[in-house]
Amino acid sequence: MQFIKGSKASRGVLAWAPQILLFSIVFSVFAFQPLFSDSSTRVFAQDAAEPAAAEPAAAEPAAAEPAPAAAAKPAPKEESLLGWLTDSLGWTYILVFLSLSFILVALFIMNLLSARREYVCPQHLIDGFEAHLEEKQYQEAYELAKTDESFLGNVLSAGLAKLSSSYSASVAAMQEVGADENMKLDHRLSYLALIGTISPMIGLFGTVHGMINSFYVIANGGGTPDPNKLAEGISTALLTTLIGLAIAIPAIAAYNILRNRVQRLVLEVGITSENLMGRFEKVGKKKD
Repeated sequence: MQFIKGSKASRGVLAWAPQILLFSIVFSVFAFQPLFSDSSTRVFAQDAAEPAAAEPAAAEPAAAEPAPAAAAKPAPKEESLLGWLTDSLGWTYILVFLSLSFILVALFIMNLLSARREYVCPQHLIDGFEAHLEEKQYQEAYELAKTDESFLGNVLSAGLAKLSSSYSASVAAMQEVGADENMKLDHRLSYLALIGTISPMIGLFGTVHGMINSFYVIANGGGTPDPNKLAEGISTALLTTLIGLAIAIPAIAAYNILRNRVQRLVLEVGITSENLMGRFEKVGKKKD
């Protein structure tokens, strides 16, 4: 039995998570693009103004003559920030990092929904189960726990199912189910840690890849290597490292925060189930 069956609301949030992340990335790119564009325009305008300022003032008659076409220096082409990022990273790194980002957001939302108290140790189940036990309605208590698919509901239903054998068998069944449910939560959380581990490694791989490309340009460029080709390799090295760390840092932080919360809720489930089933301890001793 799975730990939690997602509700319509949770499935809707998971379905929109990639779109929200992609919209945030595109919005950030276009938000910062004017800043880079303005800076590039100012630099290009300054470069174009320098030759005009260097002309002597005495050569006014010659200024009327048309300049030769060969002497005209073409203006450098302005490149957008999005285009520069695409060229520097390449589609391979872009697809890998986007996939990791989508998976990270989906796993974070899934684990956040699973780590809520009403899905692990719901208070309504505690109150209803205790009320049935006070009224000695043991079958109703079992049905209540059986129909509740929370962590606590699975533990209590397993304990009541084995209570006819003995109290020790009931405790063993609850411990077994509790360990199984705890393992499911830990495995689901471990994927966050996995993303936090492999993202910097992919960034480091891109760093080495970019530096190799730069040194290849230097080795085959003679005394004067092409600065543009040299800058492409350095851009790849720095951008892959930056994006890898940007993915890994929130992944590791989310893993540790959610793991501590899950451990606290699992401990609460153990204490609550022991208190609720403890009243059958004497009955189990008589049967033994």
